[in-house]
This record gives sequence, C-alpha cells and structure tokens, in this order.
Amino acid sequence: MPDKDIPGKPPRHVAVIMDGNGRWAKKRFMPRVAGHRAGVKSVRAVIEGCARRGVEALTLFAFSSENWKRPAEEVSSLMNLLVQALEREVDTMHRNGLRVRFIGERTLLSQQLQQSMAQAEQLTSSNTGMVVLIAVAYGGRWDLVQATQKLAELCVSGQLKPEHIQEDTISAHLELQGTPEPDLFIRTGGEQRISNFLLWNLAYTELYFTDLLWPDFGDEELQAAFNCFSQRQRRFGLIAEQLSEAADNQSLSTVRELGAC
Repeated sequence: MPDKDIPGKPPRHVAVIMDGNGRWAKKRFMPRVAGHRAGVKSVRAVIEGCARRGVEALTLFAFSSENWKRPAEEVSSLMNLLVQALEREVDTMHRNGLRVRFIGERTLLSQQLQQSMAQAEQLTSSNTGMVVLIAVAYGGRWDLVQATQKLAELCVSGQLKPEHIQEDTISAHLELQGTPEPDLFIRTGGEQRISNFLLWNLAYTELYFTDLLWPDFGDEELQAAFNCFSQRQRRFGLIAEQLSEAADNQSLSTVRELGAC
C-alpha cells in the first residue's frame, strides 16, 4: 500500500540510470565489481521506496548495449552478480506482490541468466503490485530498430499498411509496451545525458540528475527526487493557462494528448 505520510502525488513510472558504481569503488581503492555489489543495496532501497510511495512501474537500467565494450572481467562479474541478485531478491519481491519484467536483447545473454530471468517473470507474473522492469543488454536505438523490423514484417505480410503506422502503433511494439510512459527519469553519478536509454519513451519525461554515486543513493535521496518532480509543471506542449483549464476537467493522459506535438 502507498505510504499515506508522503506528500504529493507520486510519478506513475520512474526510470533510473544507476551510474557511479565503479567510481564509488575507485574512491575506496576497491575493484570496480565491489561498487556493483554495493549498488545492490541501493537497488533494494529504491524498489522498496517506490513501491511504498505508490509508483506503478520502475525501470532500472542494469546493463546497456554499450556495456559489452567494457573489460571482459567486469562484464563477466556483472552477469554473475545479476544471476546472484535474481536468486536472492526475486522471492522477496514476489512475497511483496511485485511483478518482474526484463527488457533488452536477452538472446545475447548466457543460458543461465536467461533461465533465471524467465523463472523470475513466471514466478511473479500474476502479481498485481508495482512492476519492476530491469533493462539488460538494452539500448534505445536497438529498441526502435526491433520495433521497426516487426512493423516492416507486418507490412510485408499484408497485415498492416504503412499509412496506418501511428505513434501508438510504434509504442505497442517497443519493449515498454503495456506500461505507462516514464514520468520521472533519475540519473546518479553526475552525468547529464540519457545514454541511449528509452529514447522514444522519455519524450515528455521529467529529468532529474544528481552528483551522488549510485551506492550512496537511498530512500532519502529518492524522496528528494520526488519532491523535485512534484514542483514541475508538466505542460506537454500546452501553455500554462491551457494546462490549468484542462487539468480542471481532464485526466493527465488527456492533457498529454491535447499537448502532444
């Protein structure tokens, strides 16, 4: 249940780039993998904090398409850590009614990791609480390419005409299909870019950047991001006066449609 003591309406969907694990470890003269292990604590805190605040969906960028270029030892450690974290954390999420989904090009992953992912999705598939989406081997450009390929196949087979392709048609073939668009994007680690993450879906998302390294990001910092979000005026292309008038009579989704460019 949402925490009634936390003011402000929470974002429906939060997307997070968990940056700074390696630098956190380097500052402590530790191997980079130690930073990734320390970051698991922050993952747990953010999942618990979002669920408690009534967030409907949380997307965590765990491993990008570009991360394959990192040293082989680090990639291998990250993959092993993902398997271990799934085995350790999924039962807890299941007991709390959370649903787990994975997005990304999973065919590039080891059979062991693919199996762990499938088991986590199956175990939690009937849960009705917050959806935790974990992006592994994911890239925003890859997402758009795979959606375009699916639409091209439908056109070639005669099931779809090119002129019938609209924004909602494309959205329905992206990895986040069936999930509300992110309202709030959080990136830790001081970098201020979206790094090929959810390129289509972040079109109207509020962006929040912090210098904190990911292992130092916890519930208090999450609340600071939510406080900042609650102060934003989301116009979706409208002017302030139009937004105020529309909000008196319309749902946020309708306001978004009115303001879409």
